[in-house]
Amino acid sequence: MSAFSFSEQQLQQLAAQVLDQASAQGATAADVEVSESVGQNVSVRLGEVETIEYNRDKGVGVTVYMGQRKGHASTSDFSPQALSDTVQAALAIARYTAEDPFAGLPDVASLATSFPDLDLYHPWALPVEGAIELAQACEQAARDVDPRIRNSDGGSLSTHASRWAYADSLGFSGAGTGTRYSLSAAVIAEENGAMQRDYWYSATRAHADLDSAASIGRKAGERAVRRLGARRCKTGEYPVLFEAPVASSLLSHWVSAVSGSSLYRKSSFLLDSLGTQVFAPCVEIVEDPFLKKGLASGSFDAEGVATHRRELVSAGVLSGYFLSSYSARKLGMSSTGNAGGPHNLLVTPTATFESLLAQLGTGLLVTELLGHGINLVTGDYSRGAAGFWVENGVIQYPVEEITVAGNLRDMFHDIVGIGDDVLMSSSRRVGSILIGKMTVAGE
Repeated sequence: MSAFSFSEQQLQQLAAQVLDQASAQGATAADVEVSESVGQNVSVRLGEVETIEYNRDKGVGVTVYMGQRKGHASTSDFSPQALSDTVQAALAIARYTAEDPFAGLPDVASLATSFPDLDLYHPWALPVEGAIELAQACEQAARDVDPRIRNSDGGSLSTHASRWAYADSLGFSGAGTGTRYSLSAAVIAEENGAMQRDYWYSATRAHADLDSAASIGRKAGERAVRRLGARRCKTGEYPVLFEAPVASSLLSHWVSAVSGSSLYRKSSFLLDSLGTQVFAPCVEIVEDPFLKKGLASGSFDAEGVATHRRELVSAGVLSGYFLSSYSARKLGMSSTGNAGGPHNLLVTPTATFESLLAQLGTGLLVTELLGHGINLVTGDYSRGAAGFWVENGVIQYPVEEITVAGNLRDMFHDIVGIGDDVLMSSSRRVGSILIGKMTVAGE
C-alpha cells in the first residue's frame, strides 16, 4: 500500500489555512474537513484475475456560516488558489441560502478535548501479487468444498487506508489515521438445474486479524451447497430466527428510527420513545466509540463533538437517541456525538445459536433477506427471504421464495433471545435474533 502524501499535522495546517481564509472573507463561523485515502482492490474469478484497482483520493470540504445562513463547497485541489476559490464558492452559496435558526457549529462545551489511541492504523505493504494469491486461495477454498460448486462470483481482497483532519472556528482541531481490510468469496452451487449462490467475508482494521483465506472460502462454499434443494414452506405464523449476518439489519432499522433526522421530521415509529420499553427485557445495547480496532471507533464525531460510551438500551428500555448538533437543536436536546452516525454497537448475547434453534422449535431460520419493504413511519416490515425450515429445533431443509412480515415495534418487543454467534466484521456486533412470532408467506 502506498504511503500518504501528507502527515496528520500537515492536514491540520491546511484546515487552519482554510479557516483563516473563511474568516478573512467574511464568514462568521466555519468548519473544514481535509482527507486523503489510498487503496487497492483485487478480484479474481475462476482462478483468473478480473480486476486490479488502485485509488488515491484527497479532498477539502469547507462549510461556512454567515449568521444563520450556511454554504458548503469542496475541492480535490490543495493549491492556495483552489482553496481560496472553494471558500468563495461556499460563501456565495451561503449568501443565497435561507436563514435557518438551527444552523451553526456545535456548542463549545461539547467538543472533544482528549484523543486516546484507538489502534486504528495497521499499514500492510502487500504487493499486488500477494493480494491476487490471497483472493485466489479464498475462492479456491470455496470451490473445493463440493463438486456441485460449478461456478463462482469470485474472490476479492480490499485494502484501504485513510487520514483526515477536522477543524472549526471555535478552536477545535483533531486528526486521525485508519486502515480497513476485507477478504471475501462468493460461489454458485448447482444441482438438478437449480443454482444457489452464497458468500462469506472478513473485515478488520488490522490485516493480521483477518480470518484465513481457507476458512472464509470454506464457509462460503458450505453456505452455497447447503442451500441446494430449496423449496417453499407452508404459509403461517411461526417463530423466526434471523441469522447474525441478517440480524444486523434489524439493528439498522432501529438506528434509523431513533436518529435525529427521522425524529425531527416525525417520520419514525419510535417518536418520543426515550425512557420507554422499546425492546424485550432481554435486550441490552451499548455504544462504544473507544473499542480498540473497532470499525466505527472515534473520540470525536464528524463535527468534533466528543463521543461517549453509552448504555442505549437496558432491559429493553431506550435511554438515548443518535443526534448531531443540528438535529439536537431541532429537538430541543443536546448532541450525542453522532454526526456521521452511530459508533460501535454491541448487543449482549443471551444464549448460544444452538439453544436458540432449540427454542425456536418449529419455524424459520432466515439467512438472506431481499427487497426493502420497511416503512419507518409505521414500523411495517415485509421482506423476501431465504433460509431453512426447522422442526423440533433441527434444520430440515432449505427454503426460498418466501416472505416474512410483521411490525418492527411488535418484533422488537417479541425478541426471545440473542445468539453468541456475533459477527466481528461489523461495527454492529450482534448475534442471531430469535423473534417469537412473524407471518411467513410461502405456499
